[in-house]
Amino acid sequence: MSARAAIDIGTNSVRLLVTDGAGRELQRTMRMTRLGQGVDVTGELAPEAIARTVRVLEEYASTLRTHGVTRTRAVATSAARDAHNGSVFFDAAERALGQRPELLSGDAEARLAFYGATLGLAGSDGPFLVIDLGGGSTELVLGTTQPDAAISLQMGCVRMTERHLRADPPTPEQLAACVEDVRRELAPARALIDVTQARTVIGLAGTVTALSAMQLGLSQYDATRTHHSRLSAVQVSSLCERLASASALERRGVLVEPARAEVIVGGAVVLTTLMSELGLGELLVSESDILDGLAASVR
Repeated sequence: MSARAAIDIGTNSVRLLVTDGAGRELQRTMRMTRLGQGVDVTGELAPEAIARTVRVLEEYASTLRTHGVTRTRAVATSAARDAHNGSVFFDAAERALGQRPELLSGDAEARLAFYGATLGLAGSDGPFLVIDLGGGSTELVLGTTQPDAAISLQMGCVRMTERHLRADPPTPEQLAACVEDVRRELAPARALIDVTQARTVIGLAGTVTALSAMQLGLSQYDATRTHHSRLSAVQVSSLCERLASASALERRGVLVEPARAEVIVGGAVVLTTLMSELGLGELLVSESDILDGLAASVR
């Protein structure tokens, strides 16, 4: 059976998953391109960010040919949704890939994240609250076999870093402003989603897995260790304080993915504030996420 592929073009990274016809993973690749650089301030995708991302898409196109991929689903999320000049990026991406990526709505992003996160989990562990903490947005989804309620919030590791955390390391005043911003963003989520219904809280994406790797003391990335590990609210808060008090150079020395050093504090503030505000004591870390949901949707 022919190979299939999914490509997730996010605010901070571009990821590729290639599977065989039976859904078995053949290759999983991630590149940080920071497509969302400056979008929160300017409302536009920066030319250099577009160029970085397109170069990775050209690399992925070559990978697709190597694997003989016949069906691909490529999507773009928060940064592309927010940018006034998104068509410039989509035109360049189409030339690189040979097909035009889809622009996912926040709701569609949330639903795909839910399906990816809950793959392989028993329905008896639900209802699930899925937290997909990305570069530009954070999706919250509640459901058991399918999403019952979902919301996409304008807060992520890149957005909050560029909006508030300009000093290195960030000042107490900048951190406090970031916390207040997260609290404001969470207000509509409280009205829409009853988190007390969730039996299992699942955390997704780079900030969450990076914090898990730190908590586990990993010196190099190992998805088999981080997948389905657990992070308590106390651990997340402690890790956030440690990262926020360090310089970017120091953070590079403790992260298994040093390229996250510039934005990890913004993501950690989002996660620790979210867990505190919603009363979440612990989350299950998942390496299975929107990319896996996308791959499963390719027919």
